[in-house]
Amino acid sequence: MKLGLQLGYWQRHADDATETVLAAERLGYDSVWTAEAYGSDAFTPLAWYGARTSRIKLGTSVAQLSARPPVTTAMTAMTLDHLTGGRLLLGVGASGPQVVEGWYGQPFARPLARTREYVEIMRRVWRREEPVTSDGPHYPLPLAGGLGKPLKLITHPLRPDIPVYLGAEGPKNVALAAEVAQGWLPLFAFPAKIEEMYGESLAGAPEGFDVAAMVMVIISDDVRSALDGVKMMLTLYIGGMGARHRNFHADIIGRMGFADAAEHIQALYLAGRKDEAFQAIPDELADGISLVGPPGRIKERLELWRKSPVTSMLVMGPRDEPSLRLIRDLVQG
Repeated sequence: MKLGLQLGYWQRHADDATETVLAAERLGYDSVWTAEAYGSDAFTPLAWYGARTSRIKLGTSVAQLSARPPVTTAMTAMTLDHLTGGRLLLGVGASGPQVVEGWYGQPFARPLARTREYVEIMRRVWRREEPVTSDGPHYPLPLAGGLGKPLKLITHPLRPDIPVYLGAEGPKNVALAAEVAQGWLPLFAFPAKIEEMYGESLAGAPEGFDVAAMVMVIISDDVRSALDGVKMMLTLYIGGMGARHRNFHADIIGRMGFADAAEHIQALYLAGRKDEAFQAIPDELADGISLVGPPGRIKERLELWRKSPVTSMLVMGPRDEPSLRLIRDLVQG
């Protein structure tokens, strides 16, 4: 199992994780990943860290489709891939209706079809086989009835096949990732249930397909406190990261077998009863999607991840070199 470091959102100047990234590179971590929602973008921090490293791969987890036209993402990816010597892993995702409609002012309709069209246009840009055209309904190129003409990328990409990962939670989205991408980025992965939830979706994945799961890791002798840390994160995602009747995070928790709990948690959160929502998170859920506790407990629970389809573990939480070294040793151990 490969190891990655998931940094999440960049928040402020003091959040410069250069020393952490350098430590991860020294320790042999395969990749480092950044995220975006409606604050910092995913690419700029990667450029910052990429300029200070030489080997570690650089991943977006995830760049939002609605933030940029597909040709813009393709140009940004090509540029960053060139400048870092071919180290980019381009994770993209549709996000959700609250962000897409509320922040970007765009409709959220047909995310699967939009994603397929988006990825295909990016690949046409990188291949440079001919001027880029697309007759799809979401990103038509060139615009009909105007003065535009098909264009070809000026710069030759370092790699015409930059790896694309999809951030996906629903079974159909995961199946699309297995069909058109090199990897899948699950936000919440319950290793003992992945086969049951997504086995059919992953059945058509090609050899080498990377299931790169984000996993919160908290090393502590106080298991109760560590689980509460996971539950704090889950409270926000289940309760507040989505509309009342369309919350993909709550949906995936339901498919894990906690549908009643997810519905109850969301209702409490939206009613302003956030402490009660936190208390309603099942310990089994928090423990199932994370690795928490003292090293011996984490080592034991790692067996569930090794037996799962997960091929890369993107560690969330630890930022100090001793913790990153301990996690590496436990995973490789």
